[in-house]
Amino acid sequence: MPLSTALLTVGVLLAVTVAAGMLWRLRDGRRRATGVLDLDRLGLLRGRAALVLFSTETCARCPQVRRMLHALASERGAVDVHEVDLTHRPDLASDNRVLTTPTTLLVGPDARVVARFVGVPRRDDVIAALDELPALQETP
Repeated sequence: MPLSTALLTVGVLLAVTVAAGMLWRLRDGRRRATGVLDLDRLGLLRGRAALVLFSTETCARCPQVRRMLHALASERGAVDVHEVDLTHRPDLASDNRVLTTPTTLLVGPDARVVARFVGVPRRDDVIAALDELPALQETP
């Protein structure tokens, strides 16, 4: 293979890798589409909002997300934090379309998923999603 072809190939591979990394970085932690959860299967109470963190034992970023979610829940008071360890409950990963950890769901009192965050969510984005819940707007 001529040197020019090899350099061109390496350049194209490098450009594709950088573009893919930038796209992944842009999407990481952003709010995603919503749906409805089976609260009984997750062990959540109806009538109360919850932040559900899907994690694993080997997740390096999960402790940081856990601390942030507990801090937000203590500030708000009307929201619970539940952690689902997918190491011990892999069935819940497929049921809830969790492909990576951490994945965080904001579940309203009606079992509707208000927000889904894949990766480390931005604190302001979680606060904005919490502000959309009518039950939390009335809480001081």
